Amino acid sequence: MCRLAKNKSDNTPSQLNQSFEKLDNHVEDACKGVQDQSERAFDEVASGGKDGVNDREDGLEKVRERGDNGGHSGSRGGELLTQRVLTTFIASHPHSSTMSSSLNKLFEKGKAKVKEYSSSHSSHPSQGYPSQQQQQPPYPASPYPPQPYPQSPYNQQPPPNQHPNPYSPNPNPLYQHQNPQYGPPPGQWGPPPSQVPSSFSAPPIPQHSKPSARPVPTPTSTTENGDKNRIIYWQPTFSPSIPVTQNFTHELGAHGWGNNESQNYVSSPSNSFHTPDGRLVVRAISQNGQYTSARLTSHQTLSRARGYLSVSIVSAPCAEGIWPAFWLLPKDPFKWPEDGEVDIFESWNGDCVNHSCLHWGQYNGEDWNKHRVIETHIPSMASSRHTFGFAWMEEEGVPGWRGRLMWYIDGKPVMRGCIPLGARRMEEFRILVNVAMGGNVCQGKLPREGVYDFVIAGLAMCQEPDGGWDGFERAWREAPEGKTM
Repeated sequence: MCRLAKNKSDNTPSQLNQSFEKLDNHVEDACKGVQDQSERAFDEVASGGKDGVNDREDGLEKVRERGDNGGHSGSRGGELLTQRVLTTFIASHPHSSTMSSSLNKLFEKGKAKVKEYSSSHSSHPSQGYPSQQQQQPPYPASPYPPQPYPQSPYNQQPPPNQHPNPYSPNPNPLYQHQNPQYGPPPGQWGPPPSQVPSSFSAPPIPQHSKPSARPVPTPTSTTENGDKNRIIYWQPTFSPSIPVTQNFTHELGAHGWGNNESQNYVSSPSNSFHTPDGRLVVRAISQNGQYTSARLTSHQTLSRARGYLSVSIVSAPCAEGIWPAFWLLPKDPFKWPEDGEVDIFESWNGDCVNHSCLHWGQYNGEDWNKHRVIETHIPSMASSRHTFGFAWMEEEGVPGWRGRLMWYIDGKPVMRGCIPLGARRMEEFRILVNVAMGGNVCQGKLPREGVYDFVIAGLAMCQEPDGGWDGFERAWREAPEGKTM
């Protein structure tokens, strides 16, 4: 083998691979010879086992010794033979670093091959005879091929806008106001600036109507009015896809409504509707001596002994002969005025003055002290957005005492008052939204021809006012009490 390596030292490594293959064959033959000798010796021991246990043990010991000696000899001989070939080649080519690296790899491969044969033909089984060894099958590959991850749904594009058509301020072309003073401001129906839309789940069922005493958490959110962390228990959605009648009932008629008013309250969609930007519009129309409008009353009542009602008046019609109002009355049936009335927003004849009112008596000398009012001048009433709030607190257990009320404008308390002893409980009050035309309050004046829009948004009933009930107590000490009329 040394002469073979020397004569072919100038050839390629592939030829040397052939030499090592012959070397592997020699090593394998040597190992097989050791195995054959071990098996013959074992047969001799097995046949002589009937001569006694001692002879059998002696025979087994001989088998082990022969196997050990043969295996070690074969392994050592293979290593020496491989090392001799490599040494002769490297000595004859001292400057062939690349070839030396290749031969080192082949040498390691040869050593591994010898070790493989030595270990696979070991003469020391752990238990039982060689023919009784049970080989464990290799661990099967996983029957579940790798699954690709599904495409993330968050990379998908949002659905197209469901309301691509812009809202027209006047859905009925018959009633085009001829004086631009009485129409909505230009661009009024676009999305308001810096406004974050929010959505709310269905209002929770009042606790007293549930069979379980375990409370259900109420959502905390930010309303359209910009008030953060309000705990809301009712908030209607004003969307064109939702009819106005989902949240309100139309009160109908042209009988003067106890005040000699001129309008006919109708349920026409020309007089009450939702806009794509989430607003409720009550529209009064004056056309050819005919006056139509809408009067809405909510299905929802305040429904709690204490709470806070908030609404954003986006714009209010301020004109002669026009009387918009956002107010409260007890649910039907009720007796007016003894059961009480709460006016949160109302203004008439274009004076841009809000009247925060509490009524529970007739307009006569005997009931002179059963009316409370605070007047607040708001010059931008027709063009700017303002928030109006009302807080109520029924207080039990005090003789001759019902509780307290508070009116707010743009977060500032403007009036306080006490719940009248003879009035209905505040839980039973509902919301009214309407635009009246003419009548005693407007001093008999009628509006000019045109359309007059009362636009509201952000209507919500909350568990407490902004600042909580501690803030309510501070406001109670600071706000003025309503004046008698």
